[in-house]
Amino acid sequence: MPASPSRPAAAGTRAFALGLLALANLFWAGNWVIGRVLRDAFDPVTLNFLRWAGAALVLAPFALPEVLAARGALRRSAGALFLLALTGVAVFQSLVYLGLRSTTTINAVLFNSTGPIFVLLCSWAIEREHGTRRQVAGMLISLAGILVIMSRGDLGSLLALDLQAGDAWILLAMSIWGVYSVLLKRRPPGLGGVAFLFVISVAGALMLAPFAALEALRSPPHWPGAAAAAGVAYVALFASVAAFICWNRGVAIVGANTAGFTLHLLPAFGTLLAMAFLGESFHAFHAAGIATILAGVVVATRAPSG
Repeated sequence: MPASPSRPAAAGTRAFALGLLALANLFWAGNWVIGRVLRDAFDPVTLNFLRWAGAALVLAPFALPEVLAARGALRRSAGALFLLALTGVAVFQSLVYLGLRSTTTINAVLFNSTGPIFVLLCSWAIEREHGTRRQVAGMLISLAGILVIMSRGDLGSLLALDLQAGDAWILLAMSIWGVYSVLLKRRPPGLGGVAFLFVISVAGALMLAPFAALEALRSPPHWPGAAAAAGVAYVALFASVAAFICWNRGVAIVGANTAGFTLHLLPAFGTLLAMAFLGESFHAFHAAGIATILAGVVVATRAPSG
């Protein structure tokens, strides 16, 4: 009888984690749209610097007491924290913003769907963890749904996709994200989510600051308009603070491999956001693609029976 209450609790915890991961993908879907919109307002490194400097300022009042109390643990984990800040903060999003300058949103979102593949590969290369048959099957099902949306229901049109130079940057960014997701298990165990995010935000912003300063010297910055400022506020508050707290907590509960498959939700959310804010029409292929993506995520992330 004691096992009976534990199972619902475990199932509830898993559902909560998957909900957090889905919310992170929703916030990131908005980031990809805004990154494309702001491509002419800011260079990639400057936009990324503003994003994480803003996130650090927001997090500071909540995180500083815990960070100061955990100075010893931070020193012992300095190497891991450096790698997490480098991959998840400084490099990954700079590459995404760089890619969005020279590729279409469709191509970028399509290549974003390679994220789960890179998480699996990095899990094997770094931790020697292997994906299960269910995870591979779910990944392929979700990928099929993404292809349905990207091809607008005509899979033959994928052969005519116009590949851009930025596609390579997006693909490289997703491989870096795979490394970050796997390295998350090496974060200091006693450091809470907000404090951890603050530490890597500060470290990442410091890494980006010299490059942003050089860009400012090369091309003096101009004061952004209200729309651009609102875009920066969104990527700092929602795509950085809220999304990363949700993602890091979700990964801690279900693991990098399972969490990686929820990245296939991002194209589905991107489609819905485009319809809500850009006035794009809803078609049958949208419904079919989103349903297929969700089916793949359910298959890949379902807890093993027994």
